[in-house]
Amino acid sequence: MKKVRIGVIGVGYLGKFHAEKYARMNDVHLIGIVDTNHSQADKIASKFNTLAYYDHRKLMGKVDAVSIAVPTSEHFSVSRDFLENDIDVLIEKPITTTLEEADTLIQIAKSRGLIIQVGQLERFNPAIAALQDQDVVKKPMFIEAHRLSIYRGRCTDVSVVLDLMIHDIDIILSFVKSGVQEIHASGIPVISNHVDIANARLSFETGCVANITASRISAKNERKIRLFQKDAYVSVDFANHDITLIRKRDDHTDGIFPGADIQQLSFSKGDALENELAAFVKAVAHRELPEVTGQMGRDALKVALCIMEQIHAANLRYITS
Repeated sequence: MKKVRIGVIGVGYLGKFHAEKYARMNDVHLIGIVDTNHSQADKIASKFNTLAYYDHRKLMGKVDAVSIAVPTSEHFSVSRDFLENDIDVLIEKPITTTLEEADTLIQIAKSRGLIIQVGQLERFNPAIAALQDQDVVKKPMFIEAHRLSIYRGRCTDVSVVLDLMIHDIDIILSFVKSGVQEIHASGIPVISNHVDIANARLSFETGCVANITASRISAKNERKIRLFQKDAYVSVDFANHDITLIRKRDDHTDGIFPGADIQQLSFSKGDALENELAAFVKAVAHRELPEVTGQMGRDALKVALCIMEQIHAANLRYITS
C-alpha cells in the first residue's frame, strides 16, 4: 500500500511529538514540518530526517494530510488553507475558537469529501477505549470529572476550559449521547490572564447531570472521571489507565459493597498520541470516518464556549457590582 504523505504544522511542545510518531510509522512518509520559528523547524526536521519549511503553504501539493498543532487562534486559517487544497487535516483541540469557524471548516471538508479529525487525545486512552469497546457505560445519570494539572506556563493563551476541561466535555458527550439542557459554571483567572480554574455543571435532556472541574494551578496532577448509572458505577483514572467497575450482583452478599461485584481493571500504558495519529492515517488511507470527527469537535467546543460565556458574565457582574 502506498505510504500516506504527511506534514506537521507547528512543532512546538506538542507538534514535535506528532513529528516523532509519524517518523516511526511504516505506512507514513513524513514529507516535512513547518514552524515560523526557523531554528525550531530546522532542529526538528534534522532530528527526524525530513525537510523544514517556514510557511505552511509550501507543503501544498506535496502532502495528502497534515497535523495542525499551531496556536488555537491560527487553527481556522491554517486548516482552511489545507482543506481548500484538498488535503485532510488533524486539528489539535479545540477545533477552532468560534462555532462559525468550525462550521466553515466542516462545510469545506464535506463539499470536497475530505477528513477532519480533532485531536481529543483522551478518546485514545486505553481505559476509555476499553469502556467503549466493551459497551460498559449504558445510560449514565451522574458524572463527576476532575482534571487537575500543575502549572506549567503552557497554553495560557486560552482559558483552562479550552485547554483542559474540553477533554472531559468530549468524553462525557460521547457517553451521554444527549443534548445539553442547562449549564451552570464558575471560574477565575489566578496566574494567567485567562481563567485558570473552572467548574461546570451540565444537565442533559436524558436527566443525566455532569459536574466537571478543571485546574491548571493544582499542587498535583489528576485526571479522573466517575460515572454512575442504574446497577453500575465506573471510575476511570486516565493517568494510571485503571478502571474500577462496580456492578449489582444479587449473588454477592459480602465485601465492601454487599450485593455488588467489584472489578479492578488495569491496562498497559500504551501511547495514546500514537494511537490517535495511527487512527488518522488509517482514516486518510481508507477514506473512513475518523473516530473524532469535526462535528464532534464542534459539539465539544459549543459546550466549552457556553461555559466560558457564563464565567465571563458572572465575573463581569462581580467586578461591576
